[in-house]
Amino acid sequence: MKFDSILSEINGFGKFQIKLVLIQMLSRITLPCHFLLNNFMAAVPPHYCNIIALDDGDVFGNLTREQKLAVGVPAEQDGTPSSCQMFSKPQYQHLSGSNNSEDAFTVQCQNGWVYDNSTFKSTLATEWDLVCSRKGMNKATATIFFIGVMFGAPLFGFLSDRFGRRPLLLVSYLSSLTFAVLSAFSTSYVMFVILRFFTGMSLAGISIISVVLNVEWFGIEHRTFSGVIISLDWTLGNWILVGIAYNVNQWRLLIVAVTLPLILSIMTWRWLPESARWLLANGKADAAHHYIMQCAKMNNRTKCMATELLASAQIETKDKKYTFVDLFKTPNIRKRSICLGIVWYGVAFTYYGLSLNITGFGLNLYLTQFIFASIEMPMKIGVYFFLEKVGRRSGQTGALLLTGLYKWVIRTVVAVLGKSMSEATFTIIFLFTTELYPTVVRQNGLGYTSFLARLGVSISPLIVLLEDVWHLLPAVTYCAVAVGSGLVALLLPETLKARLPQYIEDIEKPSSEAQWCFELNANSRILTCSH
Repeated sequence: MKFDSILSEINGFGKFQIKLVLIQMLSRITLPCHFLLNNFMAAVPPHYCNIIALDDGDVFGNLTREQKLAVGVPAEQDGTPSSCQMFSKPQYQHLSGSNNSEDAFTVQCQNGWVYDNSTFKSTLATEWDLVCSRKGMNKATATIFFIGVMFGAPLFGFLSDRFGRRPLLLVSYLSSLTFAVLSAFSTSYVMFVILRFFTGMSLAGISIISVVLNVEWFGIEHRTFSGVIISLDWTLGNWILVGIAYNVNQWRLLIVAVTLPLILSIMTWRWLPESARWLLANGKADAAHHYIMQCAKMNNRTKCMATELLASAQIETKDKKYTFVDLFKTPNIRKRSICLGIVWYGVAFTYYGLSLNITGFGLNLYLTQFIFASIEMPMKIGVYFFLEKVGRRSGQTGALLLTGLYKWVIRTVVAVLGKSMSEATFTIIFLFTTELYPTVVRQNGLGYTSFLARLGVSISPLIVLLEDVWHLLPAVTYCAVAVGSGLVALLLPETLKARLPQYIEDIEKPSSEAQWCFELNANSRILTCSH
């Protein structure tokens, strides 16, 4: 826990931290591009049955396109051609204005579909006819992707707690780039969903490791800022996604385009530091000293007394390997893990319930996505000031309750408010979780909670299908989950201005904090720096 005093001496918010944020921005902007890619890649354009089989070689062949549709495809209540049904034989009486179809039998589309390509040249739906009876397969592409993220989060969490943040970030960069590009060249639906699964698994590493690495290098007084500033990468990536999708309307090229920033991430990885906090907790004092001195030099705090620093760091080292089991072994961390799991599930479930259903709000697809992205910026700025004054627990609970309230009425204006609230919940929960878990299990904890979050995300796109049972059932479900998880957040302790715990014992025996503070003050002369 003494690392916080070290950070305050070498400046916990300087050029070193700014460089860290900017380098990681290159990879983090790809996250929303992939996580929300289905809004464009899997878009379903207007379509109707291919009625070429009705051509009788006589009258039908001489009809115009509109006349063919009139005699071959039944009309919906709004007058548009049916998307999934056609007449078994031409209904020529419709040409004279007669709607008498007593002898007309409708059947499912027999020869595929004709798609409106005015907005999208190709999507997953048009590539493999994922419409009508196969529309569930289209929704499943998002579900399978997030199942990959779900399994990738605990895997990368465990490995980065064992082997370090920095090497696992490189693994995540390389594997994400490889699987994403390969998925763009898929020759079948099965091949595509398998590669998207592994793409999601790989991107999970970027999602959770980058947040922890940032927070672990920021001082106490700037930790809220670190959590909010890194969340702005998501907003920037959202805007980039809209711009790329607007100009690239073929799904294969779209995947490649949104993945390209990872090439820059791989090139700049060499300048990323390892987490000195993790190095100290794992007995690697020499390596920690290297990065701490690097930080001090860049932040113009170069005359730190390294010998005393190393001695202090070695005293804190504990020779033990931690796993997911340690998240549930003792009472306090067990309570935190259970509550955080529920809250993460609710946050992700409601956020993606809105984010992956933007076609349901009555506006142009690109405009809706742009509005949703734009509302995030002022909301996150507001979240920063709220968290600094009020705290994490109240912010998390309030944002989730308001998300549930706004989700009840799913129209465009109210949906934007609900989206902004759900974005606030995600911004807070990442920061809140990293502050609640000790360094030795922080990535394991974030991996576990992300696992449950992605479980919620995997289910969330399918909830929309419940509207076939009752048109309000999806909204009721999203609302109930948001409110329930918001109330659970009240059971978590506040972390505003609190030091990051280093070991599990630090949260199991909080009474020792006072003694530690006394010792820290008495020994504050151990590390002195000149400006």
